[in-house]
Amino acid sequence: MGAYANIESLIALQFKARGFSLLHTQPAHSLLFGRRASHVRGRGLDFEELRSYVAGDDVRSIDWRVTARMQKPYVRVYSEERDRPTMLVVDQRMNMFFGSRVSMKSVVAAEAAALAAWRVFQQGDRVGALVFNDEEIEEVRMHRSHSNVLHILNAIADKNQLLRSDSSARLRPERLNDVIDLVARLCRHNALIVIASDFDGADQKTRDLLLHLSKSNDVVCCLAYDPLAVKLPAAEQLVVSNGELQVELHLDDEKIRKNIQGASDRRLCFILSWQHELGIPVLPLSTSEDVPQQLRHLLGHVAAVRSGK
Repeated sequence: MGAYANIESLIALQFKARGFSLLHTQPAHSLLFGRRASHVRGRGLDFEELRSYVAGDDVRSIDWRVTARMQKPYVRVYSEERDRPTMLVVDQRMNMFFGSRVSMKSVVAAEAAALAAWRVFQQGDRVGALVFNDEEIEEVRMHRSHSNVLHILNAIADKNQLLRSDSSARLRPERLNDVIDLVARLCRHNALIVIASDFDGADQKTRDLLLHLSKSNDVVCCLAYDPLAVKLPAAEQLVVSNGELQVELHLDDEKIRKNIQGASDRRLCFILSWQHELGIPVLPLSTSEDVPQQLRHLLGHVAAVRSGK
């Protein structure tokens, strides 16, 4: 797409939301392969467990005998993956407005979220979103409807179109943790949470929040990154800015080059380590490649492609 994502292009992605699945049962080549059994539950035939009632639970699931005996509400949980609400978390902060190749990171996140929204809708599940930038967080509540998907895409496109290199917005790296904390309050259990971001501002608190969130939900992280984060260009001068200050980096200076590359490598390794340490899938999505193709490669199922799903 390039520098910006518009509503028309995000709507058109519904025709490319095929050949991949966000379900926990995956083929061996998928980055979701080996994920623990899903926490997602529904109303099925196989009794799974009794647990304390949580706000939002279906009152029809309350076990009144156990509730009377324990003097507090308990619900009966059945194992069935039918109704799985999905919350999309879409980063459109100023740190995302960067790309050295085909697209900006903000566009990669927008596309990934749009593809996930369409795929979830096609599967018949509810979908909602938290779209955030440095100044605000916009919530779109979870519903199972075409109009709600369009509401989500409009929120993403609107935030994306606000990004400008001369923006006066103050950078908010701490916003990432604020949003994940909000997700934890909105999605108490049994949800799929897809976070599309470059994870700028990620720290130990981020890791702890994600660990807590993943204990009662399924979490998937879509890491938008630029090739420059993996490999710096050949020795040359590079001008970078945070929107307020501008610095010229002399990449022909070996010490400067090593320091920049080292900091970038440590940051990426920290985020990618969540895959193994927390059991949270981290899907790296490059700004230099087609997002639908990358998702199909990372999550795709050959059988699904053949069937046209």
